[in-house]
Amino acid sequence: MVQYVGVENLVRLVRHVGIKTFLQELAGYIEDDFRRWPEFEKVSRIASHSSDGVIELMPTADSVLYGFKYVNGHPKNTREGLQTVTAFGVLSDVNTGYPLLLSEMTLLTALRTAATSAVAARHLARSDSRVMAIIGLGAQSEFQATAFQALLGITHLRVYDVDPDAARKFCANMNDSGLVIAVAGSSHEAVQGADIITTVTADKLKATILTDNMIGAGVHINAVGGDCPGKTELHADILSRGRVFVEFPEQTRIEGEIQQMPEDFPVTELWHVMTGEAPGRRTEQDITIFDSVGFATEDFSALRYLRDKVRDTDFQVEIDLVAEPKDPRDLFGLLTRY
Repeated sequence: MVQYVGVENLVRLVRHVGIKTFLQELAGYIEDDFRRWPEFEKVSRIASHSSDGVIELMPTADSVLYGFKYVNGHPKNTREGLQTVTAFGVLSDVNTGYPLLLSEMTLLTALRTAATSAVAARHLARSDSRVMAIIGLGAQSEFQATAFQALLGITHLRVYDVDPDAARKFCANMNDSGLVIAVAGSSHEAVQGADIITTVTADKLKATILTDNMIGAGVHINAVGGDCPGKTELHADILSRGRVFVEFPEQTRIEGEIQQMPEDFPVTELWHVMTGEAPGRRTEQDITIFDSVGFATEDFSALRYLRDKVRDTDFQVEIDLVAEPKDPRDLFGLLTRY
């Protein structure tokens, strides 16, 4: 039998644990796995692109567990009343090849993306950062705000979206968060006075959400929205002026903000910072940029955390995903017994 965590049980679990505690605990698993980065098999996600979006598989493994996520990205979906991103994931036993856990990952991906952003910012942003700007108030925005509040102590938000309904949705969802929220009239207005800037827009195009003149010294940029070929949010001049940190360079050079830059454009891998092998923020005046595209180890961490969290609880059910004949050589016999 295989553990299964569906949407209802994951929602129940997050409410039971508390979303801030859930994000903090998940962040611990993510950072632990970044610190043992060389132990993982790593490959860029396997993508199937169409004119409407992309469907991807994101696999990775260590010596004990294998994990993968199936995920799509279809920006047009919102016009049809559908989500832009949906996902599910599997965690398996390397020794036997048997799946151990099947889970929804639409909600879990939003949680792990936000947790990863905050983990990176703990190493890259100024320690006194309290004001964050968020550009793009779609499905990911509340998760980002909550993670930065829980992990970095952000107290003030300056937010902007081209769609006023998105801003109203965000403010309604975050009404009881304790954060001081100001809705700006433009991206330029939103970033004024911000210590951290998160860009998390959805349109699949080469956009310029931030220009160089909008970025002051000492700012940390959490660039989340540019996550596939042909989709960016930052002007190239910002990348040249700041220091860029990435998850897996081979993937980020294809999908991230640095797809705009020459192939030899210098970047620092985030795991090197977490292990102390490379500096993160060197001075208070540094402009640091986390060029986040999402990587399979983060999904692995999320599935590993979830499996540990739901074990021996009623937040999961067991399903007969794998045929298990009494005699493993007699698979056909199952057809005669049911």
